[in-house]
Amino acid sequence: MLSYEFLFDIALILMSTKLLGLLTKKIQLPQVVGALLAGLLLGPACLNILHETDFILQVAELGVIVLMFTAGLETDIKELKKTGKASIVIAILGMIIPLAGGFALASIFNKGGISDATAAPLLQNIFIGIILTATSVSITVETLKELGKLNTRAGNAILGAAIIDDILGVIALTVVTSSTSTDVSIGLVLIKIVLFFIVGGFAGFLFSRAMEHSMNRYNMDLRRFVVLSFVFCLLLSFCAEHFFGVADITGAFMAGLVLSNTPRKHYIMNRFETTAYMLLSPIFFASIGIKVVIPEMTPALVAFSVALVIMAILTKILGCGLGAKLCRYTTKEAIQIGTGMVSRGEVALIVASKGSAFGLMGTVFFGPIVIMVVMTTVITPVLLKIVFSKKSSVINNEPAFEQTIA
Repeated sequence: MLSYEFLFDIALILMSTKLLGLLTKKIQLPQVVGALLAGLLLGPACLNILHETDFILQVAELGVIVLMFTAGLETDIKELKKTGKASIVIAILGMIIPLAGGFALASIFNKGGISDATAAPLLQNIFIGIILTATSVSITVETLKELGKLNTRAGNAILGAAIIDDILGVIALTVVTSSTSTDVSIGLVLIKIVLFFIVGGFAGFLFSRAMEHSMNRYNMDLRRFVVLSFVFCLLLSFCAEHFFGVADITGAFMAGLVLSNTPRKHYIMNRFETTAYMLLSPIFFASIGIKVVIPEMTPALVAFSVALVIMAILTKILGCGLGAKLCRYTTKEAIQIGTGMVSRGEVALIVASKGSAFGLMGTVFFGPIVIMVVMTTVITPVLLKIVFSKKSSVINNEPAFEQTIA
């Protein structure tokens, strides 16, 4: 007999995520923190009211796909050209140093069979590093808008680097998740990734041309555009996972990127944001909290949690700040750029959730990861207010990298 408990679960998740989201918003924090806390409070970690079910997991997976699809839609390809080489350098160093720091930290603590993950310890440690490479564009952009600093040189560099960081992070996640199979070589994995981007890019080109033709023909907002876009997103996600062994969120992100320059982009994005806001996003973020089972807080685990938070903050500031200095930004601008890249937010949650499904991260580490995400999300707006304050944001006219090198 069909059980209707899922209706109660949905109602409870939506109500709790909204209430806690409004509460965190009132204290100047992103609402995603409230959604995450809702899952933690209602899940096994605290009140033990909600538990993982197949329904929640599947809806959460759909939520991930929609989140990455809308992230692709929001990506402004022209913005990459404005920041040029500087954003690329900042993003690369902002990925390498956190990756190295996370790997080193995991190598110290992930010993003695502490993790129940199925992947090799080396891949598990690399994956912890990949989680630290993530950057939440939405949280940083929202904060910079509130501060009126989004259109500064540092603000543009943060936005451009964050976009590239997302793309690099998705590729890194794909490489590691595809390597969980012992009979697959890294070379074959890379070939499959290249093939996917070729095939997906060609399919995306044909689809975008067909969509542009249809949109220009009718010259009005039609719901069929939204439906067809979602169909393309789901098909590309399915093909990525099923035929190429590439993470489905890679296909979703690519689908969004393909449609980011179409005439009805904003209409499509608004329709998806409504669906995500009402159902998919709350369930996804709550599901992350529901997954958390707080283990016995041994001294080693407490030390790992503290060290992970510190490593997450310092490596992003150091890596992105160093990249900015190499591109001839001032020291103050470099600190601003590095600080703007600290927040991990929903991106790290998506990466952690996907890696956990592939056996790349043990449940014992999920709690510390969520703590790290919450702490970096909470502290980034505070740090941005400090480094962009009038006292510390005096910016000279020293030329940036893309302005001095043709």
